Amino acid sequence: MRFTALTAACVTAAMSAAGAALAGTMHPELGARLSGMGEHGIVNLTLNATHRDICWTFDIPTKGATAASIRDAHGMVVAKLGPRYAKKGCAMAATAAFTRIESKPSSYRVWVDTKGHRGELRGALFAGMAHM
Repeated sequence: MRFTALTAACVTAAMSAAGAALAGTMHPELGARLSGMGEHGIVNLTLNATHRDICWTFDIPTKGATAASIRDAHGMVVAKLGPRYAKKGCAMAATAAFTRIESKPSSYRVWVDTKGHRGELRGALFAGMAHM
């Protein structure tokens, strides 16, 4: 009985430490410097873990942007930044996608599609805010 209580206390302490370590690697503010087709821009993301919301603000010169998304290294969509392109907005992401993006942003890229080209502007995410 005593061994069980001690074991339970150790497991609880280990889980708390693991949760604290994971929380230390989370990044609620992300940025990306976008480039492509001779143009440059930025996007800043704010992640709200409570609601799994990803809010964004784009600063791009490109006219005719149609969509924006966060993609993995293989170009697969992980999260859409709204149903169509908007300079500012928020969208909910799936729990698994949200957690992966927040914990390892450098593994993901933001793509901005235009009428002429899918992923015309692209840039890797990083922890912190992007500045022009």
